[in-house]
Amino acid sequence: MEPVEEHFLDVVRRLPVPPEPSATSTPLDGDLLALFRAQATSRLLDLAARELQRAGAGYYTIGSAGHESNAALGMLSGPGDPALLHYRSGAFYAARALASGTVDPVRETLRGLTCSALDPASGGRHKVIGHPDLGIVPQTSTIASHLPRAVGLGFALGLAAASGRETGWAEDAVVVASFGDASLNHSTAAGALNAAAYLAHRHKDCPVLLVCEDNGLGISTPSPRGWVGAALQSVPGVPYFEVDGDAPIALLGVARHALAQVRETRRPAILHLHTVRFLGHAGSDVEIAYRSPRAIAADLERDPLLATARLLVERGVRTPSHLLDEYDALRADVASRTVEVRAEEPLRTRSQVIAPLALPERRPVVHRTAAAPGGVTLAQAINQTLAAELAADPGVLVLGEDVGAKGGVYGVTRGLAATFGAGRVFDTLLDEQTVLGTALGAALAGYTPVPEIQYLAYLHNAEDQLRGEAASLRFFSAGQHDNGMVVRIAGLAYQKGFGGHFHNDNSVAVLRDIPGLVLAVPSHPALAPALLRGCLELAREGRVVVFLEPIARYHTRDLVDGDEEWLAGFEPSGTVGLGDVAVHGSGTDLLLVTFGNGVHLGRTAALALEAEGIAATVLDLVWLAPLPVEALVDAARGARAVLVVDETRASGGVSEGVVTALVDAGVDVPLARVTSADSYVPLGPAAATVLLQVDEVVEAGRRLATSGSAQG
Repeated sequence: MEPVEEHFLDVVRRLPVPPEPSATSTPLDGDLLALFRAQATSRLLDLAARELQRAGAGYYTIGSAGHESNAALGMLSGPGDPALLHYRSGAFYAARALASGTVDPVRETLRGLTCSALDPASGGRHKVIGHPDLGIVPQTSTIASHLPRAVGLGFALGLAAASGRETGWAEDAVVVASFGDASLNHSTAAGALNAAAYLAHRHKDCPVLLVCEDNGLGISTPSPRGWVGAALQSVPGVPYFEVDGDAPIALLGVARHALAQVRETRRPAILHLHTVRFLGHAGSDVEIAYRSPRAIAADLERDPLLATARLLVERGVRTPSHLLDEYDALRADVASRTVEVRAEEPLRTRSQVIAPLALPERRPVVHRTAAAPGGVTLAQAINQTLAAELAADPGVLVLGEDVGAKGGVYGVTRGLAATFGAGRVFDTLLDEQTVLGTALGAALAGYTPVPEIQYLAYLHNAEDQLRGEAASLRFFSAGQHDNGMVVRIAGLAYQKGFGGHFHNDNSVAVLRDIPGLVLAVPSHPALAPALLRGCLELAREGRVVVFLEPIARYHTRDLVDGDEEWLAGFEPSGTVGLGDVAVHGSGTDLLLVTFGNGVHLGRTAALALEAEGIAATVLDLVWLAPLPVEALVDAARGARAVLVVDETRASGGVSEGVVTALVDAGVDVPLARVTSADSYVPLGPAAATVLLQVDEVVEAGRRLATSGSAQG
């Protein structure tokens, strides 16, 4: 028996019975009984997790023991209030499930612990706290990375209320988001708190209650005394509530008041909930290695479950023996359910595991780009497409840094805010985590957000919002939740007279490495509108899409000076679907496989090669994740040689995946690649020394085509 359970049982047995038990029941007594049941259920499930691990049948032991005071929030909020929870908020889940009368928190939590394929949260993919019927969005967040989304959801609920738009949540919904005291120090928490304060300062609705569950420890590192409270109280314009988790009456009162204030004012608030931590950080953690026996023993006296039990006896609502009987009955129920759940099957196959990430299959289409002298540039084509989508779909939002009045650094969103208003096109804080978090929250409220990241290099400080939050939601919810969006990123290199590596960044490896994320790159204004519409279709299906726009091509007009080959007429209909590619030319001597700026490089090189009698076709991949393998292989098999023209780096670049796909498919023609160097992009003329140049493409193409001709 664990010391925390032994102590609880020993103290309860010895509790004195009041001489005159209460003869009448009050609403508070009922709340205390519900609180005790949820707390005890959560505690017993934590103990069961340890037993399952010892038996080799359980795989997760980060528990909620000592944090069971969060059950009060689960009791006092409802399924119409979206909850994004810390991994120690198990009692919140138990309380909300018990209140529902339809969800069994014991069986469902055990399914998560044992990775049962019947787990209603993740389908056996992870132990997450979530349930589609309880308004609890599955989270795996351990470093408060869910908080930008929570604030974003609160903001989106305010936007929707102002426009009368349905969100799927209650009209007076409050977003409840919990996090740990150590996570308070992470940049995501700092950014979310700052964003909440910023919205409060601007009198913008954002009904979110941010709950810091403070047990004083970050794994083994103590939070400095007073630090958490000082930090939380210093958030400007955001009301601060504080309560001890082992004071049940105060806990219920403060939690009720905090929720009611947020619900009424539609403004954010902070609840500082003092807790303790039992059973260590996780199953492998040995607290005695870094905590004194005295400190560990002192925490036992602050046990929230024991505090509720003691109060129930003091008020005459239950005798000690009655409480122990109820505890034993719950323990028996957990034991019985454990036996049943252990017999359930886990996921067995790769296809079962990755099913939520699977993308729709379709026959690829090969598109041909057609220039239109006097037409629009790439930037104008994107602008007009966004305008058309904003007009057609009131759920589309355009947001980011400087996208409003200024219209973006490169004018891509110019005029949209004036046309559609600040409720549809708006500037965010200069913080990429907040930009993406706002979009994540808006997607949970039923919008189709189109956030802009101003430069690709700026994404890297916020990429976990895509990897750990956006793209993972379908996976960890078994496809029951999604947050479809199109993230526009101005990026890649070849800007002249400006930049350095912050504004000329050719690293896309992190985006291609995120499971389930779709990455598209427009290269020419003839194709960009249809491609962006294809991305928005995927977003409306719940997919996370990145639309990576080559800055250097935004205002390009010519392939060769004065020919206006990089202009096109705006096409208001049609889509480029996932797996489609685009081609220019019909030569079979050489296939130049490329994307983005590489299309301009490749077409310029093709002209030079044509003058030498080498007929080339340029294939624009369009999609970098997943790669359009079927169309790529078909095109490669029709050529005498294939050269991959890759503006990204030699290591971790796109060409590695392209070459691998061709080799795996058994394409038997001469094959080579040319890439940029493994380097940051320097400022000024030196950039040309590390970025792939046309003459390198021509030289490699000539050599390869000659080789292919000789073999043919």
